[in-house]
Amino acid sequence: MKRWMKYVKPYMLYFILGPLCMIIEVIGEVLMPLYLAEVINAAIDGSITAGSSLIVMAKMIGTALLMMLGGVGGSYFGAKASVNFASDLRSDLFKKVQGYSFANIDKFSTGSLVTRLTNDVTQMQNFINMMLRMMLRSPGMLIGGVIMAIRLSPSLSIVMAVTLPLLLGAMAFIIFRGMPRFARMQTKIDGLNSTVQENITNVRVVKSFTREGFETDKFESANADLKGAGMSAMKNMILMSPVQSFFMYITTGLVIWFGSQIVISNYDTWGLNAAFSVGELSSFINYVSQILFSLMMVTFMLMFSSRALASAKRISEVLDEKIDIIDTEDCNTEATIERGEIEFKNVTYRYYKNSEDPVLANINLTIPAGSTVGIIGSTGCGKTTLVSLIPRLYDTDEGEVLIDGINVKDYSLHNLREGVGMVLQKNVLFSGTIEENLRWGDEDATDEQIFAAAESAQADKFVKNFTNGYQTELGQGGVNVSGGQKQRLCIARALLKSPKIIILDDSTSAVDTATEAQIRRAFREELGASTKIIIAQRISSVKDADMIVVMDDGKITGIGTHDALMQNNVEYQEIYNSQISGKDGN
Repeated sequence: MKRWMKYVKPYMLYFILGPLCMIIEVIGEVLMPLYLAEVINAAIDGSITAGSSLIVMAKMIGTALLMMLGGVGGSYFGAKASVNFASDLRSDLFKKVQGYSFANIDKFSTGSLVTRLTNDVTQMQNFINMMLRMMLRSPGMLIGGVIMAIRLSPSLSIVMAVTLPLLLGAMAFIIFRGMPRFARMQTKIDGLNSTVQENITNVRVVKSFTREGFETDKFESANADLKGAGMSAMKNMILMSPVQSFFMYITTGLVIWFGSQIVISNYDTWGLNAAFSVGELSSFINYVSQILFSLMMVTFMLMFSSRALASAKRISEVLDEKIDIIDTEDCNTEATIERGEIEFKNVTYRYYKNSEDPVLANINLTIPAGSTVGIIGSTGCGKTTLVSLIPRLYDTDEGEVLIDGINVKDYSLHNLREGVGMVLQKNVLFSGTIEENLRWGDEDATDEQIFAAAESAQADKFVKNFTNGYQTELGQGGVNVSGGQKQRLCIARALLKSPKIIILDDSTSAVDTATEAQIRRAFREELGASTKIIIAQRISSVKDADMIVVMDDGKITGIGTHDALMQNNVEYQEIYNSQISGKDGN
């Protein structure tokens, strides 16, 4: 409860006023049967007059108006409280996910995180809204109805004393069975969201391989799983309404049967002379209906709570996830990257901490400030993981990474990552204009700086060919530009940042060699003082680097210039010869 109180306190007034308004409605519910009994009794004994009828009518209309105001107020304040609660919770969840490291994100699928931030939060919002409307109304109606029923006829109340515990037992059994089924249903929603997200994001690949049928079958399978889980949960819960109706009709029938006997004989089952009128019997039946209706509302609230509890548990998993890469307590918040010298000292890293085979094993490497370094090697040899340690996208298991002689853990994450520009292997653009995407590098950049960065990345020409130029709207993920155009825009975005260290992770693979050469020349001319790390598959991309690092199976097998490696490094020679024979090298 302490966790959720954080989201309740700012809106405590709404959380209080909502239930209080519902009390007004409860009072009206309790009074209405009494007014009705008064009218019925007066009509039967012939004492009814126009004046008395108007008085009772006025009382009923006035009570109904107050009930309406209470109901509207309760609904309004309940909505205000629940919507604000959900908004703040969703915001905190999003901020938490933004702070996740790559390792944290790997524990949750994209679809699961989307479901938790949307559907699960909505389930909690709906529960809070219902709880605020029913929290006092249902118990109030229950207590008020019981008191008034006992007051009218203790003997008839025995009927409820028998049937109500049976009803409560049946409801408890149904809810107990339903809770784990709702948890499974939320998990199936994760799977469906992941399938949809993956298909829409990669729709061009799907179409190019004519895999629409396969993806449709995949979606149908996920959809069928969700339908099955949903039906399993709902089959259990749909028993509630008929069970409640059964007990309601049984109780009402018994009350009418025994109550009519008391009215006819004017003698109750306790052996007491009781003046139990038709109007009072009518009121008693109304109170029985109120009691059973309030119990139905309580059980519906419990049903919602079972689903909300499943969602709350899933939300808590996101909030409780310990972020493994954060600013250390003794980090120097003033330290910034000044030169860009990088040193790896005995670095070992494992994706899974209990794995015997590390992804990187005992890496020792020094990269001078301002140098251009190429990293080459077979797919999966650890190149991307190695450079990801520089901006602390991952943390080392053993050893340390130093920048300008300072352990990367001793920089604040903000200052560290501000000094490092990275163009990832998977180029990502966001919905919005081209200019807005480039301003990720520097939101305060002038138009001239944006144009210059795009020109250096060889993107300016094709951007200007678009009808709206830099105001061209990009689809989600940049789906309306080609792979090569996307790469060049991502490079321009990194150049605009003017970092002390820039990392290009196979980020020119989709451009032709002439364009790549122009990009490399722009790097030399405009980022001469910056340390440049280029991960590439083509030797032509790193041939002119000051230093080339050859990696294989998580280890460094060679360091040197192109000429030196051609003489003394077997892996480099094999890569070169395979590309020459395939007409990929120079």
